[in-house]
Amino acid sequence: MARIINEPSHTFNEYLLIPGYSSSECTPANVSLKTPLVKYRRGEAPSLSMNIPMVSAIMQSVSGDRLAIALATEGGISFIYGSQSIEDEAAMIKRVKAYKAGFVRSDSNLRPDSTLADILELKERTGHSTVAITEDGTREGRLVGIVTSKDYRVSRLDRSTPVSTFMTPFEKLVWAKEGTTLKEANDILWDHKLNALPIIDDDRKLCYFVFRKDYDMHKQNPNELLDAHKRYIVGAGINTRDYEQRIPALIEAGADVLCIDSSEGFSEWQKRTLAWVREKYGDTVKIGAGNVVDGAGFRFLAECGADFVKVGIGGGSICITRETKGIGRGQATALIDVCAERDKYFEETGIYIPVCSDGGIVYDHHITLALAMGADFVMLGRYFARFDESPTSKVSIGGTYYKEYWGEGSSRARNWQRYDMGGDKKLSFEEGVDSYVPYAGSLKDNVEMSLSKVKSTMCNCGALTIPELQEKAVITLVSATSIVEGGAHDVIQKDKTQIK
Repeated sequence: MARIINEPSHTFNEYLLIPGYSSSECTPANVSLKTPLVKYRRGEAPSLSMNIPMVSAIMQSVSGDRLAIALATEGGISFIYGSQSIEDEAAMIKRVKAYKAGFVRSDSNLRPDSTLADILELKERTGHSTVAITEDGTREGRLVGIVTSKDYRVSRLDRSTPVSTFMTPFEKLVWAKEGTTLKEANDILWDHKLNALPIIDDDRKLCYFVFRKDYDMHKQNPNELLDAHKRYIVGAGINTRDYEQRIPALIEAGADVLCIDSSEGFSEWQKRTLAWVREKYGDTVKIGAGNVVDGAGFRFLAECGADFVKVGIGGGSICITRETKGIGRGQATALIDVCAERDKYFEETGIYIPVCSDGGIVYDHHITLALAMGADFVMLGRYFARFDESPTSKVSIGGTYYKEYWGEGSSRARNWQRYDMGGDKKLSFEEGVDSYVPYAGSLKDNVEMSLSKVKSTMCNCGALTIPELQEKAVITLVSATSIVEGGAHDVIQKDKTQIK
């Protein structure tokens, strides 16, 4: 007969944190949420860390390039969904990497004999108002001028007007030579009150632009997550079928970290994928794996070479794997089990492998509980699907706005690779639903609010960092009755009545 675990598995909602001593230093402003993303050896720093413990789910309805930019601005990472063509996923990665950088290669370029109509068409297509005018119209051609929105008024110029007649010519431009540091370039921008500074070589060929808005954005968003070239950090989802073609394309596009997108990670398929990555790239390519729900699953993926391990099966709001297949585990219990094995592995090997809690987050305080239970960061789907920046449509139902949200195992996504067990290339039955979630506005506002709650709770526990929280936290299991007691009860709430 099967091995029976008589202890029931629990969800986050069945636990509470017990407050600890808080010193005068324990204020939310002093809390650091920095956390490792990939494995590292004892005494060394991880090669990739995040400034907040949040990543977005590898889902069509969540992680597009727009959300990736917004989340990296706040200090987290999006994993662009892999259930699309290799070319389309790579294009999304490129858009994120090109959005912001210290030195930006121009992707809006025209020749002097182009017209105002060409300028307007290019602006409509790229969204960029700064256009480099080069002799041959290429990004690295000889610079002859620049056009910005200040150089023309559509109401006063015919659309056939040549660019050469209204551009700012090179002779009137402020520019810098190749080799100028980013600090020097920013100083020039400020000294001359410029919005864009072209960087050229000795032959006057355009090398880069440096934009004032990038400097301003960094000052406004001190947590933004940037690589060594001042570009946003972005992740990408892969599957265990076409990884030999997909991974090289994503790496070339600029993906900083990969993650195998699978409903169940304790498998030969993930072992083969990780082995191929290590054989081809060594440790230079960072890749997470999962999902698992116990210590044995963690140990398996750790020994296969995973850089982080995702925990959770069936706990997502749109996931029906537990209903359809009868597999899974309560998210809190799964996380506690896996993190205990992670700590044991660290003691044995000196290698720390971060754990990502994926699923089961309903309320903001569940994030704090997940961190206290040992997670290094959480992966969120429904949470991010509600925001302006998610790739889905906003719809009005009964006068209330919602965003569309569907699972990768739904008939809409039909991401058969995620549920692949070596059979036919199709989704035999659904493991996710198609749904709506209440529209919640911008990512920035909501993430700031959620993390302010996390920081406040950490202070209640006397912790200023995530490792300190994990060391000091005391967690209690609660009864069904005490869960009811924890909410508003025995009163008539004002927003539930109409006073006439």
